[in-house]
Amino acid sequence: MELIESKAVSQLLEQYPPAARKKLVQLRKLIIKTAKATEGVEKLVETTKWGEPSYLTKTGSTIRMDWKPKTPDSYYLYFICSTELVNTFRLIFGEELELESNRAIVLKLKEPMPTEALQRCITLALTYQKVKHLPMLGV
Repeated sequence: MELIESKAVSQLLEQYPPAARKKLVQLRKLIIKTAKATEGVEKLVETTKWGEPSYLTKTGSTIRMDWKPKTPDSYYLYFICSTELVNTFRLIFGEELELESNRAIVLKLKEPMPTEALQRCITLALTYQKVKHLPMLGV
């Protein structure tokens, strides 16, 4: 898999408070690792959208991540709200993940990252164009 890294994302990550930066860097690594392990993902483009680190692939739907000063104890993994991604995550991981509306997974800075659940969610987002027509995205 080809990874197109962004200097702007690296600079943006440096601007977050230390605890948020640590978690977002960890999340970035998980997105890249998951993309490398996901069949059909040939290229992952790292960029910024709406001032947030974002990840794009032809086979998927945009993934963004951020931390916000108004919710200092949380960081977020965002998905395009017009997709069925977060609704599907709710059906599969409703007890395990905190979900915001139809657009985000809410993660807590002081809690361990739910890596396995996040990997499955990221995989679905990275392959969304292939599975969007399937009931429950083929899960």
